[in-house]
Amino acid sequence: MNKDNQNDVVTGASQTIDVNSGSSLMEPDKNKSEETVQIKSEWPGPKGMIPVTSGKADDANVHNRVFLDNILVEMRVIDAVEPDLTTTILGRKYSSPLMPAAVSHLNKVLSDKTRKPMQEKAIAARNMDLLNWIGMETNEEYGEIVAQGGDTIRIIKPFADHNKILDEIKFAEEKGAVAVGIDIDHIAGKNGKYDVVDGIPLGPITMEDLKHYAESTNLPFIAKGVLSVSDALKARQAGCKAIVVSHHHGRVPFGIPPLSILPEIKKALAGSGMEIYADGSLMSGYDAYKALALGADAVLIGRGILSELLKSGTRATEDKLKKMNEELAEMMMYTGVKDTNSFDASVLHYE
Repeated sequence: MNKDNQNDVVTGASQTIDVNSGSSLMEPDKNKSEETVQIKSEWPGPKGMIPVTSGKADDANVHNRVFLDNILVEMRVIDAVEPDLTTTILGRKYSSPLMPAAVSHLNKVLSDKTRKPMQEKAIAARNMDLLNWIGMETNEEYGEIVAQGGDTIRIIKPFADHNKILDEIKFAEEKGAVAVGIDIDHIAGKNGKYDVVDGIPLGPITMEDLKHYAESTNLPFIAKGVLSVSDALKARQAGCKAIVVSHHHGRVPFGIPPLSILPEIKKALAGSGMEIYADGSLMSGYDAYKALALGADAVLIGRGILSELLKSGTRATEDKLKKMNEELAEMMMYTGVKDTNSFDASVLHYE
């Protein structure tokens, strides 16, 4: 793995993590063949899995947290009732608008090789009647994960080999996926060249490419990594049925918070019939509420469950998602939102 191929499970590449020793096995030392250097991580969960934010202005995740924490809510409690979290996503009903996000390669990162976190996550989603997302996995690995049951959306990397993309779309169809999509934001590497993930070259996404992929399947097609009205409109023109407003765990330096552009995108796509999902540092049900109030139809939860998933598996993941549902319902009741079709951005105030 070279310097231009250091990615984490959120961005879609693999690392080997030793949970017990707290090390991340990352970049090979040039002086040591077939060996790896153990790098201490500050991540408070399974060490090395996802680094804490740098605290610097170029780390987009810093701005996510500031933006979220500066959104306050007013109360509207007269006539408020216990809310119904049932949510329709792409024509199917689920118990909540929370969706376990499209992480990748979790089965490769733990020192305990008897565990399979990707399957554990899928089981948690199935048990809770949530729509699960899966990121970069081989067809074989993807098939093993979805064999656990439950509904799934597959997100594919923008591989330079377009036939590989089409093959993974077809395989997802055969395995009963609810939808498929592509990470439009995972193009550039840190060296300013097209990125390389697990030794596989990525490439550009043109409008014609996106249209071709969308037309290649009968499944709804999703553009993941939209962070502008411009790309949202292009996704609509290409035939995408949904988008994810996201900057992919801060891939873009100085990236704006996804929720800050969400209302503009919502307005631009009004009447299109497209669904809009969002992510970006959503660590609690309160964060999810703010995303939904700002216009998201559903939200992806990645880092918000990773610590629980990797430390303790399915049950802990379910417990965290249950807690987030409770926080979401609490905030909905305080603001008079009876169901997931009734969010109102006018309850939000900004410091």
